[in-house]
Amino acid sequence: MSTFYGELAALATAVCWTCSSLAFSAAGRRIGSLSLNLIRLVIAFLYISAYCRIQRGLWLPTDASPEAWRLLMVSGLIGFVLGDLCLFKAFLLLGPRLSMLIMSLAPPIAAGLGWAVLGERIGLMGGVGMIVTLAGVGWVVLERQAGPEGTQKTTPNEFAKGATLAFLGAVGQSVGLVLSKIGMQAYDPFAATQIRILAGILGFAAIFFAVRWWGRTLQGLRDTKGMAFAALGAFAGPFVGVSLSLLAIQHTETGVAATIMATVPVLIIPAVVLLHKERVSARAALGAVVAVGGVALLVFR
Repeated sequence: MSTFYGELAALATAVCWTCSSLAFSAAGRRIGSLSLNLIRLVIAFLYISAYCRIQRGLWLPTDASPEAWRLLMVSGLIGFVLGDLCLFKAFLLLGPRLSMLIMSLAPPIAAGLGWAVLGERIGLMGGVGMIVTLAGVGWVVLERQAGPEGTQKTTPNEFAKGATLAFLGAVGQSVGLVLSKIGMQAYDPFAATQIRILAGILGFAAIFFAVRWWGRTLQGLRDTKGMAFAALGAFAGPFVGVSLSLLAIQHTETGVAATIMATVPVLIIPAVVLLHKERVSARAALGAVVAVGGVALLVFR
């Protein structure tokens, strides 16, 4: 079992992110996506601080080295703030289908950075597993988001901006993972996540002061149902999910972990079938099977 520790942690991360994406979708419709970004991080910070106090005896990661603080703070700013802002803006310009398709470049970017910066080697079977997994995910994304969105009019300028922002989101996610791995080393993944979340909170707070968004955020806090969804998503996403993602890259290659974590569009299929009674086409089901097969290759390579 220990042989597959990193891969299993990455798969658990994808499951957590599937749950958080559903919760955040419901919360974002009530609170607003920009306000939700800060609210979810603050709630997650409270969760993880309580956990670290119980598990490690420390409310804050005061035992982390200065280098770990520096690298993990930069990782949090790039991953939580810049990456997410680019991706959300790409959603508005391109829609989720094309944005998520471009975001599927994150695993190969992470693999390239892992090779160049960390000297990681995935091997032939690992490379095949990445290609198979991403092909299945891409197939599911293209099928599941087809329909009305495909008929939207997007000007060449909007497409160029949206594609650039989605690509920057993929780069931000990949750079954030690599910096986390360098800064974390053998340090506790939950404490490392605490540092990253703190950086995200400070980054969004600075943005909110600049654009005067505090009024809308305070208004969102009064929405009880929206806050309940935000609390659920914060538990599954930034608290457990992100911590597991750091555990994953601690025990396996960055590109492999990023590929397995990119299977959220596949894992969300059974959730929407159960919760929203959506029908799944044969194409989406086949894409899911292909993606699962690719994950199996990565785990047992």
